[in-house]
Amino acid sequence: MTLLQTDLELTKNSYYAATAPRGQRYPALQANVDADVAIVGGGLAGLSAAIELADRGYSVVLLEARQVGWGASGRNGGQAIAGLACDQSVVESELGRGDARLVWDMTMEALRLIGERRARFGIECDWRGGYLGLAVNERKARELRAWHDQMQRDYGYETRWIAPQEMPQWIASPRFHSGIHDPQGGHLHPLKYSMGLAAAAASLGVRIHEDSAVTAIQPGPVTRVRTAQGSVSASHVLLAGNVYLQGIAPVLESRVMPVGTYVVASEALDAKLAESLIPSGSAVCDTNFVLDYFRPTADHRMLYGGRVSYSTATPMNLAASMQRRMARSFPQLKDTKVEYAWGGFVDISMNRAPDFGRLSERMHGAQRGEWANVYYLQGFSGHGLALTGLAGKLVAEAIAGDAERFDTFARIRHRPFPGGRLLRTPALVAGMAYYRLRDLL
Repeated sequence: MTLLQTDLELTKNSYYAATAPRGQRYPALQANVDADVAIVGGGLAGLSAAIELADRGYSVVLLEARQVGWGASGRNGGQAIAGLACDQSVVESELGRGDARLVWDMTMEALRLIGERRARFGIECDWRGGYLGLAVNERKARELRAWHDQMQRDYGYETRWIAPQEMPQWIASPRFHSGIHDPQGGHLHPLKYSMGLAAAAASLGVRIHEDSAVTAIQPGPVTRVRTAQGSVSASHVLLAGNVYLQGIAPVLESRVMPVGTYVVASEALDAKLAESLIPSGSAVCDTNFVLDYFRPTADHRMLYGGRVSYSTATPMNLAASMQRRMARSFPQLKDTKVEYAWGGFVDISMNRAPDFGRLSERMHGAQRGEWANVYYLQGFSGHGLALTGLAGKLVAEAIAGDAERFDTFARIRHRPFPGGRLLRTPALVAGMAYYRLRDLL
């Protein structure tokens, strides 16, 4: 089964799709049109860039192969968390402490941006504040406490430390040792948020076209982006399709891997039981390398994510295996039914840092100049709900002539996954087996 076929199967039983029916639809592109900027990808990054560019007076056409929010943007765990998927030490080693602090501060800006857009555009997306990062044992707790102290000292990141004796106030689970609470993080319904951003972009004059997969890009001072039934000629292009670019930019493919991640939603729980599980109503992640993440929903379900597939094959008996993971954290839910089980693919970079840049930087020789006006955003590595919004803002700043913040991210170096197209997946599967073992130990 191909990645696309697998992905289509993974969309069929999504809680988000069931609770956010699509009202507004956008027509397929069926003409040759002009724009200042063409955006490929109707997820959170592309929609964010479209809003920012429209605010700056640019004419924008956004092309989405399926429907807005169809990929990871509309199927993720819904958790808005500070920072990047990689540790800050990775950023420090690349950029130095000063610019690493700027990157961290921008991730905090990304959280605020969600609130600003919700308020400005009246987006109802079940937002609830609060994030818990929890350690599953004493060794993990020591690592988390050291990180908490360092981030407070070096980055001004204020979180509350939760000692073991305090844990029952925060989570009704025997699995967790201690943790941190960040009131600035939170969670939302990502498909409602994505569709809200699309409506916002359209209200600003952005021309959105769904069912308009890009088939080719013809570079030049005015770049032509082709679909099956039309084209967009634009002075600037943004590639925001992540693992769904499907050969449009082969030079980017080796820099990210499509990794499957999976989520279930329980049946609706008794309201008192639901509220007792996580009294603060926060989103929760453990600190394992291969982590579990979960949160309550507005209709009193437990939404529980975890498991990953580095081979792109969906795990057997997905709903049942995820129910067991949920019951391991919450024995109270051992007889609770799972009503929804879905998943999708995220774009993991080798170092788990985001990969932003211009396509010309990936080219060699005479090709470089031809692609200088084509930007890309990828490599969010499963930590993109908030960061995608900021990424769209940064690329809009760069197109408008102020590339300083965009180029700070672009300076983070990225290596291709080893092994080429045939061997990189087995190599990654073997590597992740090591990290799973380390988590267990």
